[in-house]
Amino acid sequence: MSVFAAPGAYDRAITVFSPDGRLFQVEYAMELVNRGATILGIICAEGVVLGAEESIEPLEEAGYSWKIFRVDEHIGAAIVGLSSDARILIDQARVYAQSNKLTYDEPIDTEVVTKRICDIQQMYTQHAGVRPFGVSLIFGGVDKTGPRVFGTHPSGTYRGYKATALGAGRETVLGIFKDEYKENLSLEETKKLTVKCLVKALEARQLPPRIKIAVISTETKKLEMLPDDAVDEYVKQFSSAK
Repeated sequence: MSVFAAPGAYDRAITVFSPDGRLFQVEYAMELVNRGATILGIICAEGVVLGAEESIEPLEEAGYSWKIFRVDEHIGAAIVGLSSDARILIDQARVYAQSNKLTYDEPIDTEVVTKRICDIQQMYTQHAGVRPFGVSLIFGGVDKTGPRVFGTHPSGTYRGYKATALGAGRETVLGIFKDEYKENLSLEETKKLTVKCLVKALEARQLPPRIKIAVISTETKKLEMLPDDAVDEYVKQFSSAK
């Protein structure tokens, strides 16, 4: 009897659809993403803000826990899921961005680099002997089309957003976005909203606030990480801890 005729065998092969049209390995990869640290991206008229929870072990050096990466001067990416898988995709994004700059003598568009990474993720859902990348990314950047934010899926799909979140605190963050996000927010207000969302997402899971924030303004078109002391000042405004 074929292995695929056995009950439950459809989740052993990435290239075989189940009778109800599902690729279980892709769904399992997304479940990994849904259990990971919360990340988010927000667009405003003055730029883009990326935010992420950062968790480290007591004896771990803080500088080696990364959830936000610089892809190019004007593009950043926040990751959730397997960091090892994300590192490979970030490296590919950086190579593609630099290749575009050398070939066309202009910075790459945020959507173009997002599509390139999603092409790689999709390829790993279509061939035997491989598994999907267990990671989703939120790309944020300011290019000639303006501030842009895109979220990816382990299947290789992507969508553009005004504000989005992934990870364990996603529902908490989206609830705050629904009530408080407006397209005319200033960059300062957007940074505060980012911190508020992450603080509330961590508090909902009874975790201490450790947050990283990256900002790309339309004025400079350069990604800058907010210093930890600046982030801590924002955290104090929204933390319910006495």
